[in-house]
Amino acid sequence: MCGIGGFFAQQAVAPQLARAIQAALRPRGPDAEHAVGWDGALAPTPGAWHNALIHARLSIIDPRPLADQPMSNERGDVWIVYNGEVYDWERHAGELRAAGHQFRTRADTEFILHGYEAWGIEKLLANLRGMFAFAIVDLRRGTAYLARDRMGEKPLVYSHLGDELAFGSLVRAVLPYLPAAKRELSAQGIDAYLAHRYIPAPRTAYRHIQRLENGHYLEFDLRTRRLTKHRYWRPEPAAGSWLEALDESVRMRTVSDRPLGLFLSSGVDSTVIASRLAAQKLTQYRSYTAAFPGSTMDESELAAQTASTLGLPHTKIIVPQRVEDDFTRIVAALDEPFADPSSVPTWYLAREVSKEVKVVLAGDGGDELFAGYKRVAQHMRSRWRRHWRLPLAVRPALDGRKLAAELALDWRSAYSLRFSGFAPAQRAFLQARELTAFTYWREPDQPLDQGRDALLAIDFANYLPEYILRKSDLCTMAHGLEARAPLLDHRFVERVLALPPGERYTQPPKQVLGTALDPRLGQQILQRKKRGFNPPLRDWLRAGLAARYPGLGARLARTSAGQLDARAVDRFARHYLEGAEHAAEQALQLLILDESLAQLTAL
Repeated sequence: MCGIGGFFAQQAVAPQLARAIQAALRPRGPDAEHAVGWDGALAPTPGAWHNALIHARLSIIDPRPLADQPMSNERGDVWIVYNGEVYDWERHAGELRAAGHQFRTRADTEFILHGYEAWGIEKLLANLRGMFAFAIVDLRRGTAYLARDRMGEKPLVYSHLGDELAFGSLVRAVLPYLPAAKRELSAQGIDAYLAHRYIPAPRTAYRHIQRLENGHYLEFDLRTRRLTKHRYWRPEPAAGSWLEALDESVRMRTVSDRPLGLFLSSGVDSTVIASRLAAQKLTQYRSYTAAFPGSTMDESELAAQTASTLGLPHTKIIVPQRVEDDFTRIVAALDEPFADPSSVPTWYLAREVSKEVKVVLAGDGGDELFAGYKRVAQHMRSRWRRHWRLPLAVRPALDGRKLAAELALDWRSAYSLRFSGFAPAQRAFLQARELTAFTYWREPDQPLDQGRDALLAIDFANYLPEYILRKSDLCTMAHGLEARAPLLDHRFVERVLALPPGERYTQPPKQVLGTALDPRLGQQILQRKKRGFNPPLRDWLRAGLAARYPGLGARLARTSAGQLDARAVDRFARHYLEGAEHAAEQALQLLILDESLAQLTAL
């Protein structure tokens, strides 16, 4: 796990720019930081750089300085910066050693480097199993490659301005490269945030910064300056035992030179992972659960019972009742506008867990694979209307009704309303303008029908990589903690995709996972009502964060360059404070947008 960044410019870049990128990446890699650069002719230079790779390291495998990055091959003509973990790479390393490649470290970074030399970019990516975002600079060919893993566990953003390219793990790591005249907010990005609570790839909050989609890579010719994007993976079903694939996935994700633990809730997904650890006699790892004392959403006692039954050491982490003192730090950790309420307890959980371990296993991905969200079943009830829709206009409204918007959309597009921030009418109200788009999803990787598979494909291409996994990455890496998701191993995913619908989609969901649960736990967990990871939001909004409401509209109008209407924002804030409890998550969304844009415009 690390932070990566770099640039490929036409002119020499001031040294302080590279330092600003390094500073933005530092929280992701507290163990070491280095940079390397070249002049316009791709020759190494100690002075001002035209081209650079920048790295901040969280050392998990082979923590010796010898494994620090940027890393080069023996000849110094191929370089890499890399963020992530690739598993089971030793299976291919023998082939590389037989071909004459020398390994100086035990790091997967060096495997990726030699794999590229031996196989080229396409075969390399096919042979990588795990999570990754990397940049490879091939000085021999004058080519740079940027790649993101299949599921989107690791982030990668970039800016292609004319003949120049900059990239980084964070929007805040690319922003220093943009001249002031190019730091224009994206109107679509801001509206996407209002619609979805996050900004789906390839958009970001900035017009000139894009997010690389999962399962894609970029190729940049350093001589012609041509940039091309390639998709290298699509999820396809594969025959075989999903349970064997899951056990393999769990086992390989326990390999670490640093202490490892487990995020454990009372839900099915993390309990399955804990069960598979126990089945493989891997019970030395401590489990951690966030606790909300006095809340009906508290899962800590049930999680503690699971840990005790399985023989896992367990720690309960109490989430603070007041968040106002940490609010600015949490928003900063989220990089750009991002409004998942559960990111707050995740940030606190990661902060405390990172004091004891540096790697955690997490249960992300199960709901997207097995239709675990209630919204899927809810939306399937209206499947009968398919492409049928009413020609209804979206009129600005303070308290938008979603039924009219749903009937104005086709069935697949209306799925966005099952999990959204502001309803279309509210977005029009807050921005005092007509909407140009209802959703900002990228098209899924799989062909779409009009059934459950279509809804999961939408989530798999958008909600999973850009909401669930972005939260996990940002909140853990803010504290130098690496999160690994066994349920998102692509071999396991492919086996699940091959299941008959009657096994994969059940009511209640995930009944097929019963065979993966430890027999001592029983099967009752499969009948439990899904709780989510919901904090005491009302208390936060009406107590410690209440001081943020005065002047909210004026601030957002200013930082959004007038895209949000000051009077409309203030009317909405009063609407919530005067008793509209159903708007709590929307109120939080505006407070996060206010703080996030203020921070970004100050950079």
